Amino acid sequence: MKIYDFGRLSDGRRAGLYILTNSNGMTASVTDNGATLVSLYVPDSTGVRRDVVLGHDDVKGYEVGRGTIGASVGRFANRIAGARFTIGARSFVLTANHGPNALHGGRDFYSKRMWTARIPFAKISARDIMAGITESMNDGAAMRPGGSIGGDSITFCLDSPDGDQGFPGNLHVEVTYTLTDENELHIDYLARTDRDTALNLTNHSYFNLGGHDSGSVLEHEVRINAGAFTPNDKWSLPTGELRAVAGTPMDFRVAKTLGRDIEADDEQLRFGNGYDHNFSITGSGYREAAQMYCEESGIRMTVLTDLPGLQLYTANGMKDEPGKGGAVYGRRCAAAFETQYFPDAINTFNFEGGLLRAGEEFRSR
Repeated sequence: MKIYDFGRLSDGRRAGLYILTNSNGMTASVTDNGATLVSLYVPDSTGVRRDVVLGHDDVKGYEVGRGTIGASVGRFANRIAGARFTIGARSFVLTANHGPNALHGGRDFYSKRMWTARIPFAKISARDIMAGITESMNDGAAMRPGGSIGGDSITFCLDSPDGDQGFPGNLHVEVTYTLTDENELHIDYLARTDRDTALNLTNHSYFNLGGHDSGSVLEHEVRINAGAFTPNDKWSLPTGELRAVAGTPMDFRVAKTLGRDIEADDEQLRFGNGYDHNFSITGSGYREAAQMYCEESGIRMTVLTDLPGLQLYTANGMKDEPGKGGAVYGRRCAAAFETQYFPDAINTFNFEGGLLRAGEEFRSR
């Protein structure tokens, strides 16, 4: 692993950039700001490496950027209706940020916070290493190579206090990124709480397998291992129904391009301005949820999860977002595959999960 300086936040705190590598020429860059995936370089069919995730050049870009690009999302990913929920006899009111609802936890996102980096098998903390790297750096300096440390894994930790965003319980969260020699990027989650609380963690990376700056993904082929999805209302909140995908634009059981049906005259697509829907993944345990393929690059991505749902989002609201290397990200320039419990599961009796009990431990990959 190599560590770089990733710039300063407006309050003066510095962020780190941690580079994971494998033996096949693949690299993943992650930052402690938002426990965020910044870049993912993958060899294409000709051996040329392409960065296939959207991102920003430094931490300042993430501080002012929109769209939770690449970030770890919590305390409750996706939407909670009315920005409130009940556990037992007690109701909890959240910080509404999507009309009357809470989206990705409400205001003061986990994606905008500094997490604590923990490097496996190292006797010195990541903060100490960063202090050594940045000690002699001038303000505003560009990223600079840091020390090399063995291992292909990094863990980011966050402690969210009781009442944070309106949620009950002191919550400890860990997100571990691991890059393997099988070209797998694992994202492992761990959480503990001292009070029953709502919990739904995900990663919000946007993927373009032609390269982050290559434009539309509507020609990418996608397959989703789901025979049903959760229909939305006009706020993109699930109605509570589980509807078969057969005969609808939501049917990705056989691979098709994202653009084939995205402009269909369909109420669900009108509500989301494209795909922004949760799919009920077939089967249980750790299993394949989806695939995406770019014919131009020859790069194929497989998404696996042990959670019941996956949100497909085709960046319908992305507009003129400044990105890495001078790129400007626009509408439908990427697709997100957010593994999750179903949206609003904490309020919907027939949806699995969304509640972490005091003293229990949540783990997911």
